[in-house]
Amino acid sequence: MQNIRLQKQLVAAIFAAVIAVFAQFTIPLPIVPLTLQTFIVGLTATILGRKVGSLAVIIYLVLGAIGLPVYAGGSAGVGALFGPSGGYLWGFVLCAFLIGAIIQMNPKSFVTVLIANIIGFATTLIVGSIWLKFATGMPLNQALIAGCVNFLLPDMIKAICSAGIGFLVCQRLPQRFLKLVQN
Repeated sequence: MQNIRLQKQLVAAIFAAVIAVFAQFTIPLPIVPLTLQTFIVGLTATILGRKVGSLAVIIYLVLGAIGLPVYAGGSAGVGALFGPSGGYLWGFVLCAFLIGAIIQMNPKSFVTVLIANIIGFATTLIVGSIWLKFATGMPLNQALIAGCVNFLLPDMIKAICSAGIGFLVCQRLPQRFLKLVQN
């Protein structure tokens, strides 16, 4: 039992490091940058499931909170978690949990995996936009345009990619590994 928990934690830590690497692929935009974080969070949750996938995201957030430059553009610190784009970081945890939970209902269906990723990504955008409203003081409609509408197309493309790649990877991974991380 202890060995299984340690294995899950190690896998989560490895994926947290992968999230940190993909976060550095950034297109700077005003207020909120366009990054590959959402893509890799979706892929992580698709492969690891709700518990280990969410743990990977939490480890990633903790690494940044303690000062390691793992957030988009090499940012770090508690200030980043509570700044204008902090809601997206927090939303990643909910995103990973939702993706994993939805996929768990029917993991053999690509349609389920795709819907799970779209819902997870949309949730991140909504949480991030609401946070953006409070962090900047802008009206909700402006926050939704700046933090959600502007990212809908790129994030839906990333959702489709993370669902497709994640689905293919899961079909090729040993069942023993999938049972370890997805249960």
